[in-house]
Amino acid sequence: MFQINELVVYPAQGVGRIERIDSQEIGGVRADYYIVRILSNSVTLMVPVKNARNVGLRHVCSLRSGQEVFESLRDRSDFTGYTGQNWNRRYREYSEKLKSVNLADVAYVLKELFLIGMDKELSFGERRLLEQAMTLVTMELAYSLGRDQADVKADINEMFADVIMKQQEKLQKTK
Repeated sequence: MFQINELVVYPAQGVGRIERIDSQEIGGVRADYYIVRILSNSVTLMVPVKNARNVGLRHVCSLRSGQEVFESLRDRSDFTGYTGQNWNRRYREYSEKLKSVNLADVAYVLKELFLIGMDKELSFGERRLLEQAMTLVTMELAYSLGRDQADVKADINEMFADVIMKQQEKLQKTK
């Protein structure tokens, strides 16, 4: 399914590289494992080859999919505004989406949190989820689109510049 040196995505961890495929005996059972090094933090994961699809290991999205996700971030027509939904419920929902095998789900969390920030100050947990979503989205888009991650992040921040400015104005008023 995956080859050595191939770039892959592990949900909630981000883009990694298959370093090798090892055969190991664990608990008396011999199995093959992908050894994946996550590029953003050098964490090494052992993913059972037989279970790779079930845990969500997948190829980096295609150029076309990357472009579609990037454009979906610009589209605010699906945002209905901050509804005052219970933070715990939203946190669980967003945490699950960050583990999704679909980059569009992760991008959805990023966009929602940016836009919710227009109506209210994000809590510490929300800001942490926003940062995690930003890292996951920008890293995969960078590889998908053949761009530098910092440039992708700058473009996304530019898309939401009005939101960021509004948040900064609110912070200045509270000081």
